Amino acid sequence: MDEFWPVPDALTYLAGRWRVERSVRDLASGEEGEFSGATVFGRLDDSGLLHHESGTFRWRGVPRPAERTLRFLPGGSPGTADVHFTDGRFFHDLNLTTGSHVTDHPCSADLYRGEFTVRDENHWRTVWRVRGPAKDLVLTTNYAREG
Repeated sequence: MDEFWPVPDALTYLAGRWRVERSVRDLASGEEGEFSGATVFGRLDDSGLLHHESGTFRWRGVPRPAERTLRFLPGGSPGTADVHFTDGRFFHDLNLTTGSHVTDHPCSADLYRGEFTVRDENHWRTVWRVRGPAKDLVLTTNYAREG
């Protein structure tokens, strides 16, 4: 993709329900998995969004229910967001004003590098590359707005 779709306000753009399709590749073992489900970005009282993702993760042919919850809070400049785990720990920053953003998250000795791209008003993608002694993964997630 050569062009990105600029988003003046990340929280406004993300609000609502999204269909989620994720591929997970373990580059060390060659194994692949997939997640299929939905993400809801619902309003929080403090003007942020509560991100709740739920669906089915299939790994080694075995389907399992999977879910996660994050908090997307207003960032340090207009239109940006700071993403936190539910326990309050900082995860990463997010700035979609150009339609593209790269961010890092160190996790123990591993490094997560996230690339966010907005394709249009109803589609965006994340690619997380995880490298370190414990992991060697690529997680690619496509989001499509529902209703």
